[in-house]
Formats: sequence, C-alpha cells, structure tokens
Amino acid sequence: MFKANHRRAFLVASASGFAGLHFGTPARVRADELNSTNRARGGGRAKSVILFFLCGGASHVDTWDMKPDAPVEYRGPFQSIATSAPGVRCCEHLPMLASQAHHLAVIRSVCGTVNTNDHHAGYYYNLTGHVPDASFKIQGNDRRPYAGDWPFIGSVVGSRRSNQQGLPGAITLPHKPSRLPYTRPGQFAARLGVEFDPLYVQGSVDEPLKFQVPSLVLAGDVTTEHLLSRQQLLKQLDVARNRFDHSPVEQTWKKHQQRTLDLILSSTATKVFDLESESESTRARYGTSVNAMSLLLARRLVEAETPFVTVFWKENEAIKDQCKSAGGWDTHGNNFECLKNHLLPEFDRAFSALIEDLQQRNLLDQTLLLVNSEMGRTPKIGDPRSGGVSGAGRDHWTHCQSVLMAGGGIQGGRTYGSSDRLGEYPEQHPLTPADIAKTVYYAAGIDDLRARDSQGRPYNLLDEGQPIKDLFG
Repeated sequence: MFKANHRRAFLVASASGFAGLHFGTPARVRADELNSTNRARGGGRAKSVILFFLCGGASHVDTWDMKPDAPVEYRGPFQSIATSAPGVRCCEHLPMLASQAHHLAVIRSVCGTVNTNDHHAGYYYNLTGHVPDASFKIQGNDRRPYAGDWPFIGSVVGSRRSNQQGLPGAITLPHKPSRLPYTRPGQFAARLGVEFDPLYVQGSVDEPLKFQVPSLVLAGDVTTEHLLSRQQLLKQLDVARNRFDHSPVEQTWKKHQQRTLDLILSSTATKVFDLESESESTRARYGTSVNAMSLLLARRLVEAETPFVTVFWKENEAIKDQCKSAGGWDTHGNNFECLKNHLLPEFDRAFSALIEDLQQRNLLDQTLLLVNSEMGRTPKIGDPRSGGVSGAGRDHWTHCQSVLMAGGGIQGGRTYGSSDRLGEYPEQHPLTPADIAKTVYYAAGIDDLRARDSQGRPYNLLDEGQPIKDLFG
C-alpha cells in the first residue's frame, strides 16, 4: 500500500529527469478564481477530470461507431444494441455501459491524423492538443519527451488548481507508458516545468490492490521524528539539491521539496490509496483487474479533490499472443476475439461502475469523465503484418476515432458528429484533438491559457481548437 513507514521518507526524483526545469511556469490561479463566464454558459462545473486512456488505439468501429450497413470486410461480426439513450447504439459486448449511455456524450468525428501513423505521435496529439512536430517523423519511436514539448492537458489543469489535502494537482496510474526507452511523449508538463508533472502511481496486474509511487525515491536514514520536523527533513533534501545550487532552477527544486512534504505529511495520502477499505461489493462491481482498481482509486482521488487523474490502460501480457499486441488495444491480429473475450468485458464493467459510483455519490456533475485513445483502427479488416484478412486484425488509423465524455456539465444521452459510411473519416462536425483539449479546459472553467517562458515572455499554451459548447447544458 501507499504509505510512509517508520524508516522511510520520500525524496522527489522527477519522472522526466528534470527535463523541463528551465523553460517557464504558468500563471496559476485558485479554483475559486476560475472564469465565472464559463459556469454561466454550462462549463466550469468540473472540479476534477478523470481521463481513461485506452493504450494501443481502440477500435472505434467495433465499439461506439459501428457500421452495420457497411460491407462485411468493414463491419466485422459484432452486432449493435440499443442503450438507455434513444438513438444511441453501441457494441453488443458493452451491455453494462449501454445501461449508462444516458450519461454519455459519444463524439464520433475526431480526426487526429499524423503523418507517422504511430503511437508516439498519437499520444502526443491526443494528450496535448498539439500537432506533432517534424521530429516525430524524423525520429519515430526514438522520439523522446523533450523539455520544449507542449504540456499534457492534465498538467495544465493541475497547474491552475490547488489541492487543500496535500495531493498533487495531477496523478497518473497505474503506469507510465511506455517501457524505456520508448516513453511516450505528451504525458509530461514539459515546458511548464516538472513541478507540474503528474505524480506517477504504479499498479500491478498480479496485485491489483497494491499501488506504489516509483517516481519518489525512498531514503532509509530518515526517521519518524524527521518526518514530523520539516526543518530536519529539508536538511536531508538539501543534500540531493546541492547539484542545483548554481542553477536557475533552484526555486523549482524548492517547489519539489514542498510537494514532497505535503504528500508525506498528508493524512489523506495514506487513506486514499487504501483500496482494501472499500467494501468487497464495491470492488466486485468494478472488477478485479488493475485497470478496474485504478478507476476505483480515481474515484477516491476525486473525493480527495484531485484536479486531474489519468488512468492509462495497463496491458496484460498474458493475452498478448491472442491479440498480436502488447496485451492492450493495439489489436493488429485476432481483433474480434481479443475484444470480445478480454478488452471489452473488462472495460465495460469497470467504466460503467465508475459512472454509476460517481452518480450515486453525487459527484458525477462535478467530475468530467473522458475516454480517449491515441488513434482509432482501420475500418477495413486485415493488417498485412498479422496475416491480412485471415489474421482478422485492424491496423493503426489516426484519421478517425471516437471519444466518450460524461459528467462535468456534459449533456448525456447523445452523439456528436459522425464519420462517413465506412468509419474512415469524419463527415459531420469534424474535430481535432485540440477541440477535445479545449473542451476539457472549458468544462474545468479554464479559459486563460497564458504562461510565461524563462525570460518572462508570455505565450499561449494552446492556440488551436474550440470547446464543443453544444455538449453542455
């Protein structure tokens, strides 16, 4: 469990190696200072955001944008079913979520086209709202997260909000995609400065109730008395700070110290991660997987007023051979069996439980839920890399994908936009990831995206895109 024991204290070790320390900081405001105009128009209700990111590239045409009238080489074997929202249909293998569709807005016209058609660029575009630059095409999977990258939307939201219970503004679980050296760009604060990086909480497929924080290093020479004395603990932390004494980033390092202290001394931090305190019936409703428990933990973090929580779907290597993938949504082969037997049932139970749980606790209206992925999948069945048509897979497809939203002022029970008859390209109300990012900011009441670089010069964190105001009541 996440706890500080008698011989341990946390020392900050940034998840991105202090890559963004030199760039600049945003204009931070308190939650009660957020733009009141947004609230009057339907936005600004979301005190928290939960992003559920389906790592690998979830098939839009097999879930929420099915094409039953398309030729068989496109539509696949799945049938669509009616939901609790008139006129909204979904895949037959999502029955629990179908019963919650009156809370959902299904966005079917997001075009995240990238010239590399790969995961790195797809992550970056969908997590920041910014079109990937030329370095993604030049470097491919060798493209690392850089200090000058545009910041993750969760870091932007977290930078504008404060948490009174000692938790960071943005928390990511149950893993950091992907394994080194292929860390996905776009999930860090980057040019905002690493003090706004998400706190990474690691979960385990084998022990789904156990969550740890690998981005915080444990020091064994700090006693309980040290924990109770901020002055003594700061002296311990200063040892690690010495290398920065002559660097202009010293102030940022002090912010890291403060965040560490707040986390250590917060009683909330030890309680919120204790999933065993939840009833067995609640845990069973979500499911037994690490992804399910991550969503349950996300609900607890919302109760603790965490501004932004990201759950990156953790792949299960036990099914990787069946899906011709890493065990996630990158279903290059055996797409339909993998979805039917593994991915969709797990997603269906866990995400429907989250909606239901938040609604029952009167938290849904103040919590924006967002389900996204780095791309969709080819509407035409058959990836040459996995046997073509006989391999029954779908390749990467960045030209069209579906996004789900619920809560946070969103009017549920509806669809927005549409793709063409084959699900290949947006047709009505075409959108980009920038529009999705701006909609998140709008829901959270954030319309001032100004920041300053290390020279004090102002810049805008996202010029492109417009919020989808029609989604709000």
